Amino acid sequence: MMSGDRILGAFAGLAIGDAAGWPSSRHRAGVHAPWSRRLHRELDAFAEEHRVTTLPVPFALNQPVAPLVTGPSDDAEWLAWTVLTIDQDRAEAFAGLIGRDDIRARISVRTALDNLARGLGPPASGHDNPHFFDDAAVVRAVAFGAAGLDPTADAQVTNAGDGVLGAVAMARAIAVLVDGGSMGDAVQAALEALPDDTVIGRATRTALAVTREAGDPFAAVPALDAALFDHVYSYGVAAAETLPVALALAEVSGGSTRTAVPAAACLAAAADSAPALTGALTGAFAGHDALPRGWSTTLTGCCLPELAGIDLLDIARGWIG
Repeated sequence: MMSGDRILGAFAGLAIGDAAGWPSSRHRAGVHAPWSRRLHRELDAFAEEHRVTTLPVPFALNQPVAPLVTGPSDDAEWLAWTVLTIDQDRAEAFAGLIGRDDIRARISVRTALDNLARGLGPPASGHDNPHFFDDAAVVRAVAFGAAGLDPTADAQVTNAGDGVLGAVAMARAIAVLVDGGSMGDAVQAALEALPDDTVIGRATRTALAVTREAGDPFAAVPALDAALFDHVYSYGVAAAETLPVALALAEVSGGSTRTAVPAAACLAAAADSAPALTGALTGAFAGHDALPRGWSTTLTGCCLPELAGIDLLDIARGWIG
C-alpha cells in the first residue's frame, strides 16, 4: 500500500535536492529582468579578461530578492506540471505548451515541442531530438512512480534510449519506495530496467561499485567524478550520469537525504539534477516527516510562470487526497 508520507517525501526530497545544486539560483534568476543576466555575463567576461577569481553569482540589484533565496527551481516545477497533467494524453499535454514564449525547459523538451508543432508525434518527437539522452523524463518519472504508473508514454514524447530507460528505472525505484520497500529493493528494481549493454546500465553498475567501495557518500564523490564524468563537453543533465549518481548515493547513504544530497551537489558536472533525483529517492525512502526542516518547497515560476508562489507539497497533497 502506497504511503502518503513517502510520496510527500519524494516530492519534498526532490525540491530540497533541486535547491541544493549550484544551478538552481541561476534558474531562479530567470524571473528577473533580462538585463540582470546580461550584467552577470558581463561580469563573467570581465573576470575572464582580467584573470580574477572573484566570480559573479546571481544578484537582484533593484529587483525583488525573494527568487534568489534558497529554494527549488526547474526540476520541482516540471514535476509539479507533470502531476497537474498526469491524467492527460502525454503528447496532448505537451502540445498545450506549444507557442508559449514564457516557459523555460530542457533542450529535449524544446525540441519535442518543435517536433509536435510540425506534426511529429512520439516516439519520433523524442527520438529525432539532439538531447534524447537527457534526464528531463527522469525527473517527471518521479510523479509516475509515486502513482504506480509506467512513464514510458510520457518519456517518449521528449526522449529516447537512455532518456527513456532512465525514466522507467526511476519510476520503478520510486514505486518500490512509496510502497514501503527498502532502498536495496528500489535499486534492484531500477537495475532490472537498465540493460547491461546500454550506457546508462553500465554507468549505474559502475557508480554502485565505486560508492560501495568508498563506503559513504562524501568519500564516494571523487570516485564518482573519475568514473562517470569525462568533462569533455557540457552534458550536465545526461540521464546516464545523473541517475547513476542518484541511485548510488541513495544506496550508500542508507537512504539519508542529509548525507546523499550534499554529496550529489558536490559533483558540479551533475549538480543541475543529480541532487534532485537523489533527494527524491531518499525522501521516498525516509518519508516527509523525516526530512530536514527549513527547506522551501515553494515554486518561483522560473520555468512555468503560472506556478509562481505555489507550494509543491500542496499540489502533491491535493493529488494524493
